[in-house]
Amino acid sequence: MTDNLKKHSFILADETATVAVGKHLAEIVKTKLKQGIIVYLNGDLGAGKTTLTRGFVQGMGHVGHVKSPTYTLVEPYDLADWQVYHFDLYRLADPEELEYMGIRDYFNATSCSFIEWPEQGQGMLPEPDIIIDLVYLAQQREITFSAHSALGTSLLSWIKRE
Repeated sequence: MTDNLKKHSFILADETATVAVGKHLAEIVKTKLKQGIIVYLNGDLGAGKTTLTRGFVQGMGHVGHVKSPTYTLVEPYDLADWQVYHFDLYRLADPEELEYMGIRDYFNATSCSFIEWPEQGQGMLPEPDIIIDLVYLAQQREITFSAHSALGTSLLSWIKRE
C-alpha cells in the first residue's frame, strides 16, 4: 500500500470546521464502519484535539457539555449503542498508572477511544486505527489522518470519498 493511500490532509478554517470533521467521523463510524475505533490525537496545546473530539462525541449522540479530561485522564460518554472515551494523558506521570485504572477495559467493539498525548502511555495502549495530527497554520489548522490498521484504512477511504 502506498503512503498516499494511508494519509490524507486538508485545512480547517476554524473551530466550527474542526467540530464538523469530528461529527463527520462519528457518522462514518456509526453508518459505515459500525464498530469502535482507536484514535491517537497529536498536536500542540490548543491545536484543536479536544474540539475535534467534542464534534465526534456530539456526532455520536451526546447532548450536553463535552469537557476536557485534562485532570481526570478520561471522560467517558455512555451512549445508546456506543461508549466514547476521551483520554488526555498530558499529566500522566508513568504509563503504569494506566494499568491501575483498568485501561484494557476501555477498548472493545462498541467503544471509540480518542487519546491525546498517546506517547505518555507508551507500552500500555493498544495500537491506533488512525492517528490524527493537528498543526497550526496561522489562524487555521492543517489536519492529517494516517491509517494504522485495516479499520483505519477503511475510515480513511470514507473520509476521502465524502
